[in-house]
Amino acid sequence: MANDAAVLVDALDNLLREIVDGPPDDWAFILNAGDPGLVKQLEMIDAHTASQPSPSGRSTIAAHVDHVWYSIHLLNRWSDGEANPWATADWEASWQHREVTPVQWTELREKLQRECQAWRKHVKSRESWEPIEASATLASMGHLAYHLGAIRQILHSVTGKAKPSP
Repeated sequence: MANDAAVLVDALDNLLREIVDGPPDDWAFILNAGDPGLVKQLEMIDAHTASQPSPSGRSTIAAHVDHVWYSIHLLNRWSDGEANPWATADWEASWQHREVTPVQWTELREKLQRECQAWRKHVKSRESWEPIEASATLASMGHLAYHLGAIRQILHSVTGKAKPSP
């Protein structure tokens, strides 16, 4: 059973790394080979573009990033021992950071990267898995991948490109 848990942990870590940092050269399960992943994708977007609303006017890339940061931050608080950080979560507030200056955009991207790294560390160091931990980890991957896709849709709608060149 311990070997099964180690295989699960490695698989979860690999998939989180793929979504956040892009797939390694030798495989890709969720993204396409050569895809930059969430963090590098965001580095290629400037603050002005990140602040542009989607054609529907509902959201900006910056708002998606702030929302994703918040969700991963809550997971890290939970993994650090807080019993239920979702009890006081303000999901509406996580969508309010719609416009960013260049400095704010850099800070927001860096905060997201730090939280993603911390979440991967929590996943990688977990020694036992209950259904809630496994579900939260799998859900985080779906959530990250969903928002990466949404960010790319907004990016395409405001720039005409799904992936800007570095």
